[in-house]
Amino acid sequence: MALPRLKIFGWGREGEGLTPAEEAFALDIHRARFGVSDLPAIPTPTLADIRLRAPRIAPPASLARICTTDVYERAQHAHSKGFTDSVRVLANDFSNAPDIIAYPETEPDIAAVMDWAGSAGAALIPFGGGSSVCGGVTPPRDAKAVVTLDLAKLDKVLEIDRSSRAARIQAGVFGPHLEHQLRPHGLTMRHYPQSFECSTLGGWIATRSGGHYATLYTHIDDFVESLRIVTPAGTLETRRLPGSGAGPSPDRMFIGSEGILGVITEAWMRLQDRPTFRAGGAVRFTDFFTAARALRVMSQAGLYPSNCRILDPQEAYNTGAADGSVAIMVLAFESADHPLDAWMARALEICGDFGGKPEAPGGGDAHREGAAEQWRNAFIRMPFARELMTPRAILSDTFETAITWDRFETFHDSVKSATDNAILQATGRPGQVTCRFTHVYPDGPAPYFSFHGLGRHGALLEQWDTIKKAASDAVIDGGGTITHHHAVGREHRPWYDRQRPDLFATALKAAKKALDPHGVMNPGVLIDP
Repeated sequence: MALPRLKIFGWGREGEGLTPAEEAFALDIHRARFGVSDLPAIPTPTLADIRLRAPRIAPPASLARICTTDVYERAQHAHSKGFTDSVRVLANDFSNAPDIIAYPETEPDIAAVMDWAGSAGAALIPFGGGSSVCGGVTPPRDAKAVVTLDLAKLDKVLEIDRSSRAARIQAGVFGPHLEHQLRPHGLTMRHYPQSFECSTLGGWIATRSGGHYATLYTHIDDFVESLRIVTPAGTLETRRLPGSGAGPSPDRMFIGSEGILGVITEAWMRLQDRPTFRAGGAVRFTDFFTAARALRVMSQAGLYPSNCRILDPQEAYNTGAADGSVAIMVLAFESADHPLDAWMARALEICGDFGGKPEAPGGGDAHREGAAEQWRNAFIRMPFARELMTPRAILSDTFETAITWDRFETFHDSVKSATDNAILQATGRPGQVTCRFTHVYPDGPAPYFSFHGLGRHGALLEQWDTIKKAASDAVIDGGGTITHHHAVGREHRPWYDRQRPDLFATALKAAKKALDPHGVMNPGVLIDP
């Protein structure tokens, strides 16, 4: 699929971005929030402004056909898409860009690049779509040289098993192209992370992505049937099965491995029939905790809505879904088999037990109307806001976690308070911290926090670091996970090290030594080789 190039600064592809109306809405909220009349922006660098150091290595002649040192390619692969990356790009800091970008066309190409990188002492980084927001594909600064591996040419659905509802898919396929190939067969993977348009199947698997479904089918783990992986020590393929009790799962070893053990090249993925029945809408609650209690009952009732996210009042206001006086639950069911009236009716009955008031009757197209549709549009468009905010020195970022129901309310308050205090400490003025649920389990929710502060150019990285450390400390001290679906990368490593059992770290290091004996693959992520 011929598509515009991915941006170097900002989210998405060249030519994409917020509309003037969306920009005005976002800036008005920030002006009111910080009590300022203007938010002037500094200019962003263009490709012509970027200067890169000379490549420190050169590919052998046998690999030259799949390697490039093009300035755009090296610059576009130099950073992830998190807040710190946007600050560095804005400062025209490409001092650590990869030396070579490799676009393999076959598995033997991948193995050959691995062999070359190992012999050259270079770090090898599997790039996926580059949509990491935690430094997962950012080159390590202490590397002798860096080769970035981009699987964009391996983007085909190779085989479909209609009777088992599964497909063998190459890992470099982006979300829209994957669905485009499945659609003629009446099938869908129905995995829609917020990064869907700018991320790949291999990236989803390597980072344990969380997708569209708020319950039941949440992480990419649920969709993986088997994997094929090229490692520096050789290639392995797991057996394709609906389930197995034969020892520890080899698939699980690579799901979430973030490129430190090898490169996922293909996967058999479980699919679904395309949904034809839908029901949904929005429900208003007096406060966030009451909405959460209703959602706990719903999650434990076995209804399994495809979407049941809740937004605290300020989060609802920021997305245009409400006026800031109520919490909003976005509720949706879908099926390829049966009408959903009974499920929706029971969900609304539970909401009513907690004072929830439906915005619409809850059938037909209600899931695409009112607050539900407003939030959906805001959610999809949200990543584009960073290129608007960072040039105006606005510290705007997110972090997500998960916690059991018995600890949620105390945990929420302690994390929010720590983050609020850190914003004040870092910037000298109050900011804002909001919360929503992205996923819900019978034993607990996945709270997703957003924070906003008015920073200062020249100090944005230090200010962000103060806030990030305080928030992450509060998450770990409160018993939560440092990441629910954004992966670990380099930015979450200090807290992942605290969360991860020491003996497991020892076992993971042994696995890395066996599969990547020279420590070539994405060094510094998850563990130190």
